[in-house]
Amino acid sequence: MGFLCSSSIFFKLGISIIFLVSFSCYTPSEAYDPLDPSGNITIKWDIMTWTADGYVAVVTIYNFQQYRHIQAPGWTLGWSWAKREVIWGMNGGQTTEQGDCSKFKGNIPHCCKKTPSVVDLLPGTPYNQQIANCCRGGVINSWAQDPATAVSAFQLTVGQAGTTNKTVRVPKNFTLKAPGPGYTCSPGKIVKPTRFIGTDKRRVTQALMTWNVTCTYSQFLAQKTPTCCVSLSSFYNSTIVSCPTCSCGCRNTSQPGNCVDPKGPRIASVIPNPGKNAYIPPLVQCTHHMCPVRIHWHVKVNYKLYWRVKVTITNFNYNMNYTQWNLVVQHPNFDNLTQTFSFNYKPLTPYASINDTGILWGIKFYNDLLMKAGPFGNVQSELLFQKDASAFTFEKGWAFPRRIYFNGDNCVMPPPDSYPWLPNTGSHRSIGSRFAAMALLLLTVLLHGNL
Repeated sequence: MGFLCSSSIFFKLGISIIFLVSFSCYTPSEAYDPLDPSGNITIKWDIMTWTADGYVAVVTIYNFQQYRHIQAPGWTLGWSWAKREVIWGMNGGQTTEQGDCSKFKGNIPHCCKKTPSVVDLLPGTPYNQQIANCCRGGVINSWAQDPATAVSAFQLTVGQAGTTNKTVRVPKNFTLKAPGPGYTCSPGKIVKPTRFIGTDKRRVTQALMTWNVTCTYSQFLAQKTPTCCVSLSSFYNSTIVSCPTCSCGCRNTSQPGNCVDPKGPRIASVIPNPGKNAYIPPLVQCTHHMCPVRIHWHVKVNYKLYWRVKVTITNFNYNMNYTQWNLVVQHPNFDNLTQTFSFNYKPLTPYASINDTGILWGIKFYNDLLMKAGPFGNVQSELLFQKDASAFTFEKGWAFPRRIYFNGDNCVMPPPDSYPWLPNTGSHRSIGSRFAAMALLLLTVLLHGNL
């Protein structure tokens, strides 16, 4: 198996370049996430009935990823037929192109392409065109946020195919866009037929034939540069540590269309108006970090038994409203998280003995939509942690997160040596000693002057 390499490096300082270099070359099998080791998207293709020249199948997409979801404009599933199959009809989905069906007379197939691409139908689709778990515009939630909406499905009637288990051929070259690149899919594998339990739970039926496809995500395939960065501040230090310069790319002053100046007089004219199913790259506000999203972690208050953090997510992308966004934070005090004030929270414990990671997401109809760049392009909440006397400290950057993900992508952290430092009590003592010495010297001079 060959290696896939990324040649784009934008980080010049701190630990960031170490991170990119150490993971810049990998094989597809190494798209492994230590915070979600078993996360994947599984596509199940169940043949339900045979027809005169083929079969009727239900294709179900399960998102088993804990915190990586598929947002608008939704998923696109593609494959290559093994023979000369056509799609006679579909419910719950549609192909993006019909292809050349000129050789057919009378009944015209829904799609005659050798390599069809299927998308979900939109909400409000007539009921006679729907099936269960369809018609959400291709949006699929993450498993941790809502398992009930972490699935999507469509039905298709395939013709010019085999009509028995021995003559049917599994399609090849499966692809999944969600909505852009990033997923690599395995070949279809024939497995035991899926079993279905009846509504009365007294009868079990099964598919005539089933195959599975597993798709895994790699951030390096999805985009050449990171998509988010982290800034830090605290109540005990006036320093605000901003995102590292060129975190997500560098501003090209010689190319005017590289970013958008929010103070420009014609800002609306440079922002495109994409269609409902179009995927367009980020158009970001001109900043020193050039990231579509920034997460700010502010250590706000220190109580006797608790401490409080304010988290703010700011959208600098003029092309994207982030629906059903989520934030994954790794910090050792998450095992004592007491309260979140305006975010949902769920612990992520891939290793049962360690509870240092949590997923945060917005409350439905309140702040689950992160608006595009502008005055309303931010969401925020506060987290209240209980102190663990054996571990809690403000020294050496302990109060700041170890790692942050936004919508499943790893965000660029500032280098550790730039974190806001805790004022040194020793330095205060030395300053106090100097003042005492100066006062004593001044008093001595005054006394000698009076003499």
